[in-house]
Amino acid sequence: MFTTRTASIDDAALLTAHRHAMFASMPNPNITALETMSRAFEPWVREKLANRRYIGWIAEENGRVAGSAGLLLLDWPPHPLHPSSHERGYVLNVFVDPDFRKRGLAHQLLEHCMAEARRKGIRVITLHASDAGRPVYEGYGFRATSEMLYAEPAKE
Repeated sequence: MFTTRTASIDDAALLTAHRHAMFASMPNPNITALETMSRAFEPWVREKLANRRYIGWIAEENGRVAGSAGLLLLDWPPHPLHPSSHERGYVLNVFVDPDFRKRGLAHQLLEHCMAEARRKGIRVITLHASDAGRPVYEGYGFRATSEMLYAEPAKE
């Protein structure tokens, strides 16, 4: 049985390790980029936890950390999907330790994110899904959009 608690500033290193592990488990990870990302992410998430723009959850079982997830509150201009609100939610860092997978934990963590967004009146939530995570999110009504991405090439 999993117990879930709200992440605190003291969990910044754990959340960073989970983010690193999440990306490292995807095809063809760039380890150098992941190390750089982790060094930058920890102080970032610490600040966001402190100002409540990142709300995270840590799931444990029998004293062992099993996974985590976060909801980032984004300042966003009013939009036809949320005409009177200036916020959107962004689900990120959904990670379940391999020893605890296939037991519904990703669903539990996502439900915490969704419930918090509902409490805050946030009607639009976005995320990026791995191939493994896509069915979980689709089950909650997430769908592909027309969003496009530009990323400046890394300078060597």
